[in-house]
Amino acid sequence: MGLTLWPDDGDNSSPDVSWSCVRFGVFRRRLARAEGFDLDEMWGFGGDRPWRDVSTTLEPLLDHPDAGGDSISTADCAAMLPRLEAITGAWLEEPAEPLLQQFIEDARQLAVVLRFCVDKDVELLFA
Repeated sequence: MGLTLWPDDGDNSSPDVSWSCVRFGVFRRRLARAEGFDLDEMWGFGGDRPWRDVSTTLEPLLDHPDAGGDSISTADCAAMLPRLEAITGAWLEEPAEPLLQQFIEDARQLAVVLRFCVDKDVELLFA
């Protein structure tokens, strides 16, 4: 099973990004680690740490059901985009590791979708 994130613009030719649920989980854990916390410690991911204990503009993405759930607002997309790009830039500076290049590609694809949502003023959907 997998999931896809895409702009809520009604156009099937708009950019999207897809992952298996497992790969999306690994990607989100790496993003959380870049933000200074362990996703597995968070409420909803097996831990009991409340989300109010962390501060990240990526929370709408990190604390979202794998499929379904509410859409992510255009404002949240706009807030997440610079942070995602900064993390991607930092990953480019890290020594190569087996999954790092895939994380970078995933983040770049997600950035394209977020930018599209911001430019078109539409929400980001999960399915």
